[in-house]
Amino acid sequence: MTRRMLSLEGRTLLLCSLLALAGTLLGILMAGYLREPLLAVLLSALIVLPVTMLAVRHVMAPVTRHLRALVDGVSSLRDGDFSVSLAITRHDELGELADVYNSVGDILRSERQNLYQRELLLDTVIQSSPQSLVLTDTSGHVLYANTAARKRFHRGRRMEGLVFQTLLQQSPPGLREAATAERDGLYTVEADGEEPEIVHVTRNQFTLNTREHRLYQFRSLTRELTRQELQTWKKVIRVISHELNNSLAPISSLAHSGRLAVQAQRHDLLDDIFVTIEERSARLKQFLENYARFAKLPQPRKVDVDWAAFLARLGRTVPYRPVGEPPTQPSRFDAAQIEQVLINLLKNAHESGGPADEVCLAVETQADGQVLLRVLDRGPGMSDSVLASALLPFYSTKPDGTGLGLTLCREIVEAHGGRVALANRIDGGLEVRLWLPGS
Repeated sequence: MTRRMLSLEGRTLLLCSLLALAGTLLGILMAGYLREPLLAVLLSALIVLPVTMLAVRHVMAPVTRHLRALVDGVSSLRDGDFSVSLAITRHDELGELADVYNSVGDILRSERQNLYQRELLLDTVIQSSPQSLVLTDTSGHVLYANTAARKRFHRGRRMEGLVFQTLLQQSPPGLREAATAERDGLYTVEADGEEPEIVHVTRNQFTLNTREHRLYQFRSLTRELTRQELQTWKKVIRVISHELNNSLAPISSLAHSGRLAVQAQRHDLLDDIFVTIEERSARLKQFLENYARFAKLPQPRKVDVDWAAFLARLGRTVPYRPVGEPPTQPSRFDAAQIEQVLINLLKNAHESGGPADEVCLAVETQADGQVLLRVLDRGPGMSDSVLASALLPFYSTKPDGTGLGLTLCREIVEAHGGRVALANRIDGGLEVRLWLPGS
């Protein structure tokens, strides 16, 4: 009962009751004094109504003032200003509403502060990341770029508000191709006077505030690949040392046994000893030749090559389905080396597990005069870890693979002044792209 009397409703009912009681008593007194009931009612109404209006206005004035303060506070919340608090101390619904409003404001201020701290931490991590991150909107304008991206694309200057495609025109062709291709993959980027750089590019498209955004990530794998190559070479040295020991130790033992057989006049044992030594030597020779073939790659002997005849000869060696018409103008390259590259890539495509009739080869001349060769299949493609290591020497996912195929292809193409890119196809499968300089 006490709570209702202190509530806004209770106060209003109490005021109305008191005014009604006062009006009644005044009417009775006026009627007894004037002896005219109707006149008494009119006179009492003339007196009670102004008093009622003044009393209601006096009582409702703080209520109206507090309601306006609440409206202003809610408007501030709507505008993102959480600093407004209400100093209302009432023991009714308005007081409870003001307490709830202040609590909501405290929570929102705390959440904003925590969000700001998390954004600051995230921005610090992103800015210090070695990966180049670029966020663009539907029109291609840059909304965000970290420090690595600014150094890579705009000499360390701010990129926000600029068109990303315009910035790419100032980048090396390999990087421009990596950014504009509609698929994630591994790309070789060559800049003037610098060593080739291996870049892994990924793209993510998502909706933010009902608008489409695209996030580009450029991860340089050159240093990582160099470190892994060093570890790989150490492993290769151990493998070669192990293989040499496994072959030379039996040969040495057999040679000693042969000497003893000669001394003992056991010539019947020499034939088996020589056969075993010959087998061991042949195996060791084949093993060393496989590695020497990679280490002694000759410089390409470039000649003018007709594409129609070249592709016809290639098709007789490894079957494939041609895509489009070959260039009519000849190109200048080492036909034997490029043929070996395409044979390796087409064989890999056939061994990928996809349909044989989906192994395709496309050759086209680009606007800048370069020739683009694309080897496509419909196999399972490559995982991110395999894609990042595919070009490492001696890395292979095949049980009997040497891991030299793709590395040798890259070495041959780069020796021609071209570059290599690996990427998973959107609808499944793998695409290997080779760029060769124009004639």
